[in-house]
Amino acid sequence: MSDPTGRTALVTGASRGIGQAIAVRLAAQGATVAVHFGRDAEGAAATVEEIEAGGGAAFAVEAELGTDDDVETLFAGVEAGLAGRPLDILVNNAAAAPAGPLGVTTRQEFDRLFAVNVRAPYFVVQRALPLLRDGGRIVNVSSVATRMATPAQTSFAMTKGAIETMSRTLANELGVRGITVNAVAPGATRTATNGSSFEAPGLAEFIAAATALDRLGGPEDVAEVVVFLASDAARWITGQVIDASGGLFLGPRP
Repeated sequence: MSDPTGRTALVTGASRGIGQAIAVRLAAQGATVAVHFGRDAEGAAATVEEIEAGGGAAFAVEAELGTDDDVETLFAGVEAGLAGRPLDILVNNAAAAPAGPLGVTTRQEFDRLFAVNVRAPYFVVQRALPLLRDGGRIVNVSSVATRMATPAQTSFAMTKGAIETMSRTLANELGVRGITVNAVAPGATRTATNGSSFEAPGLAEFIAAATALDRLGGPEDVAEVVVFLASDAARWITGQVIDASGGLFLGPRP
């Protein structure tokens, strides 16, 4: 496995936010990127347009994860776009947002979280393996919610804990093929679509004060970590959860 130049990648949830930044960064390194989206066709088109404007190659693939036949729909588009080429890099980024604390989460919300955040990535990996080249890379996006006791995100944190367990066990299983499997855990990350959630008075300042690097993260901060794990430089790293939060809630600040 070399650096992304000349390689192929699938990034789920790449129409906006962290997924979009990952897709753009991988393309900038020379990978042809399958830009997955569930409903945001306009955002996916914007991702592809940005990649192509920078001299890269990409194509959009639609599939609403968490539904029946989601994975087969996804890979019908991926295989058509790859046109016989193998897959080198898989980034499971798409996820449903937290559904709320225990007292208000409904069964429907809970089931959807697990369908999108756990079941879909599991079967995306299963379906990708025949396409994935030996020496390939799998990077799963988790969350710092797995190491923090945040009541408003209990069910969401449970799904990301499952992703981290999956990453470790698959790393052990797929290592004989030279495939590395790692997870990246972002913290508070301001994007174009969630920026308003940080506008509550004092919230951004509170989070920055609780972060070792003293600021909110941006999509590019996380994307750089993913691209590193997809490169040959990370060939000896597997089964790990890489915290990409800038040191959120490490302990009391001096």
